[in-house]
Amino acid sequence: MAILLGPAGVGLTGLYSSILDVSATIAGMGVNSSGVRQIAAAVGSGDTDVIARTTVVLRRVSILLGALGAAGLFAFSGAVSAFTFGNTKYSGAICLLSVAVFFKLISAGQSALIQGMRRISDLAKMAVWSALFGTVSTIIVVFFLREKGIVPSIVCGLAVSIFISWRYSRKIRIQKFLMPVSEAGKDVAGLLKLGAAFMMTSLMTIGSAYVIRIIIVRSVGFEGAGLYQSAWTLGGLYVGFILQAMGTDFYPRLTASANDNAECNRLVNEQAFIGLLLGGPGVLATLTLAPLVITMFYTAKFHAAVEILRWFCLGTILQVITWPMGFIALAKGRQNVFLLSDLAWTIVYILLAWLGVRAFGLRGAGMAFFGSYVFHLLITYPIARSLSGFRWSRENRRIGLLFLLTIAAVFGGFYGLPLVWAECVGILVAAAIGIYSLRTLIGVVPLDRVPPSARFLLARFGIPAASA
Repeated sequence: MAILLGPAGVGLTGLYSSILDVSATIAGMGVNSSGVRQIAAAVGSGDTDVIARTTVVLRRVSILLGALGAAGLFAFSGAVSAFTFGNTKYSGAICLLSVAVFFKLISAGQSALIQGMRRISDLAKMAVWSALFGTVSTIIVVFFLREKGIVPSIVCGLAVSIFISWRYSRKIRIQKFLMPVSEAGKDVAGLLKLGAAFMMTSLMTIGSAYVIRIIIVRSVGFEGAGLYQSAWTLGGLYVGFILQAMGTDFYPRLTASANDNAECNRLVNEQAFIGLLLGGPGVLATLTLAPLVITMFYTAKFHAAVEILRWFCLGTILQVITWPMGFIALAKGRQNVFLLSDLAWTIVYILLAWLGVRAFGLRGAGMAFFGSYVFHLLITYPIARSLSGFRWSRENRRIGLLFLLTIAAVFGGFYGLPLVWAECVGILVAAAIGIYSLRTLIGVVPLDRVPPSARFLLARFGIPAASA
C-alpha cells in the first residue's frame, strides 16, 4: 500500500479506516464484547438451552445492528465527509464504506461466539487466514485502481473476514433452539446494557484516534496523516499483537474470578508480568531500529515518521503496564468507573495532541500519546487498588523498573549521543533484555508445553525450561 499509494494515500486509508471503526463501534453497541461475556457465562452454566438461546440472540442482534449501522453511515455520508475532509467530495466512497460496516459487525458477532467458547486455536487460525487472504485481495484491488481502490479494498478484506469467521463458527455444535422474536427482548436488553459500556469505552479510544487524524490533516495535510498512520501502526503492531493474544483468554478468566480479589489480582499481575517480558524487547528493538523498521514496512518516503514512532514506543510500554489493571473494573461489573477513567484519558489525549501538533508539528502527536499513558497509569492504579486491593507484585515492580529505565535510557541516547553510538547502545541493550526475557519466560513454562524443536534450540543455547 505504501509503495502503490505513498504517504498521502496511506493517510487517506487511515482516515477511511477510522470512519469505519467509529461507525462500527457506534452501531455495534459493544455487543461483540458483551457477547463474549454472555457466551462465556452460558458455557460456564453447563446448560445447553442457555448456550443455544444466547447464541441465537447474539447472531440475530449482530445482523440487525450491522444493517442499521450500514444504513446510518449511508444516510449521513455527506455529513461525515464534510466533518472529516472539510467537503462532500468523498461522500460516494463513504457510501460504499457502509457495506464494510455491515460485514465488520457480522464478523465480530461470529468471533464473539468463538471467543466466548474459548476456542482460542480457532480464533488464531481465523486471524491468520483473514489476514492472508485479506492482504491478497487488498493489494490486487489497489494495484489496479490505486487511490480509487482504497474503499473497495477495505470492503473486499472484510468480505473475506466474514466468510472465514462463518466457516469457523459453523464448527461449533449448538443445540437447535427456536425462539420467537417476542421472547428475545430480555436477552437483547442484557446484551445491549452490558455492551453500552464496552461501546462507550471503545468509541473513546477509536474516536480519539479519528479526531487526532483530523487535527493532523487540517494542520499538516494528507501526507502528515500518512506519516502518523505508519508510526501508529508500527508502534502498536508488536504490543497490540501481544495484548490481543493475551486478552482473548484473559478477560473471560478474570470475569470468572471477579468475586475473588486475591485470584483477580494474581491474574492481573500474571498478565502484566508476561506482557512486560514479551513486549519489552520488541519495544526496545523498534525504538532502536525505527529507521529500518519504517523503511522495511513502508518506504524511504516515510522516514519522517521515525521520531513519532519512537515516542509511540514509550507510550506502548506504559500501555502494557496499565492494560491488565483496566479490566478489573469491567470484570467486577463497575462499568461506570471504567467509562469515566477512559473518558478522562480521551480528553487528556485529544487536548495534548491538539497542543502538541500546534507547538511541535507532527512530532507532537507522538508526544501526546506518551503523555496520555502517563496520565492513564496515574489514574488506573488507584482505581484498581480501590476495587480489589490490587498491588504490584514484587517481581513486577522489579521488572517494570528495569524495563522503564532501560527504555528511557535508550530513548534519551538518540538525543544525547551521536546516532551511531545511540544505535549501538540500543542494539546491545535490546539483545540483553531479549535474552533475559527469554530465559525468564522459559523458566515459568513447563517443559512439556515447549515444542520439541524449540526445546532443542533452547538446549543448544543453554537455556533451561521449567520442569513442571
